[in-house]
Amino acid sequence: MIDILQKLFERHFKSPSEKIESLQGQLGGSGRNIIRLSNKRSTAVGILYKVYEENRAFIEFSKHFRRHGLPVPEIYAEDLEHGAYLEEDLGNTTLFQFLSAHRSGDEIAPEVMDTYQRVLAVLPRFQVKAASDLNYKVCYPRASFDRQSINWDLNYFKYYFLRLAGIPFNEQALENDFNRLTKFLLSAAREFFLYRDFQSRNIMLRDGSPYFIDYQGGRKGALQYDIASLLYDAKADLPPPVRQLFLDHYLDALGGYIKLDHEAFMHYYYAYVYIRIMQALGAYGFRGFYERKTHFLQSVPFALKNLRWLLHHVKLPVELPMLMDTFKSMLASEKLQNIVSAGGSLVVRIFSFSFHQELPKDESGHGGGFVFDGRSLPNPGREERFKPLTGKDEPVIDYLNQQPSVHQFFGNVMSLVDAAINNYQSRGFKSLMVSFGCTGGQHRSVYLAEQLAKHLRSTSGVEVAVRHLGIEKIGKEVMRNP
Repeated sequence: MIDILQKLFERHFKSPSEKIESLQGQLGGSGRNIIRLSNKRSTAVGILYKVYEENRAFIEFSKHFRRHGLPVPEIYAEDLEHGAYLEEDLGNTTLFQFLSAHRSGDEIAPEVMDTYQRVLAVLPRFQVKAASDLNYKVCYPRASFDRQSINWDLNYFKYYFLRLAGIPFNEQALENDFNRLTKFLLSAAREFFLYRDFQSRNIMLRDGSPYFIDYQGGRKGALQYDIASLLYDAKADLPPPVRQLFLDHYLDALGGYIKLDHEAFMHYYYAYVYIRIMQALGAYGFRGFYERKTHFLQSVPFALKNLRWLLHHVKLPVELPMLMDTFKSMLASEKLQNIVSAGGSLVVRIFSFSFHQELPKDESGHGGGFVFDGRSLPNPGREERFKPLTGKDEPVIDYLNQQPSVHQFFGNVMSLVDAAINNYQSRGFKSLMVSFGCTGGQHRSVYLAEQLAKHLRSTSGVEVAVRHLGIEKIGKEVMRNP
């Protein structure tokens, strides 16, 4: 399948790719395989995914939005028969990462506030301006956020979150509330484009400017859903005053595109906040409780925090007594409180070393971990041009990236380490040690350690620390014998 992307790359750029990098841990939250291909002049992101309808929706939406001047990735090439397409590379920095790096508790840096406001100014262009001539026939799986779509989300929440979290509820009374909520939601104006997953991880920042991805689930719907998605994005954890400031800014921007009835908008707004939170909790439950990918559960405490605020500050125009009681049961749940109290990061300490020296020592006192032997891989140290370099230098990285055996080796490493991290997080462990050895501790082991660190830095609840013992030893010898 990667060969297909390489052919698309060569056909578009008129030269072959020289480097392949998996972006799964950085940008991938779905079942899609996301790969960066590049050479010295060009770079692109390749997608491999077998759902034809979803691929077609993304490609058609992308072309349509670009015609309207919206900042979305250009589609370079496509082979939908094989589930592959090539798109513009927007870099690695998401709005969520930018926010996380520039805040201290509830204090958010001015440059982040400014970026959010620029994002909010663009949202109405998706919802109103570009929606006027959009072909909704390509939407997948539904052409609108209708009763069926809402039922899917509510059942997702009920069966994958409430059931698996052990939250008690009266089934018929909850269904009655769901029906009342659905009827109320569907009474809002719904002739706009609903992005569906408008949240901080789906907004990329390149040279400080926002670009938008992952709108393949878009459909016709209400304006309130997408702004609720962004402002109540669980792990972004925006303080209530900031949420209100951003909501006001969005409504001001929206007023430039439609005649806005502020009272009518707010009449429905918090009901859409609730349905979005329930959809997200269903996803956390499915990934965390059902699929045992426990790092997804780390978003639950933030979602509960949002629910607590809503229960104390918002009165909906529709009575939902069983649903509100269920939310209160969630806030009192011992099982969910254990998720909250199990906070704190898992520290993954990554080492590179030479097998001519002793193995790295475990200073945590826990023992265990992994030691991977990289000596079976092609050795850059045997070539004169690489001898003064290390596995952190681009020529060595490029050389190793071109070796199929390196990709196979590292893929197996990721599978083992990711599985261990999921297990350790579910059991509340706080330390994992991963070591890579090679002959000199300078090229292969350093490369592997850096690649694993890069992969894990985007994993929720993981703190990464890296040491290159072989390079440190060389540095000490140079200091002693200048």
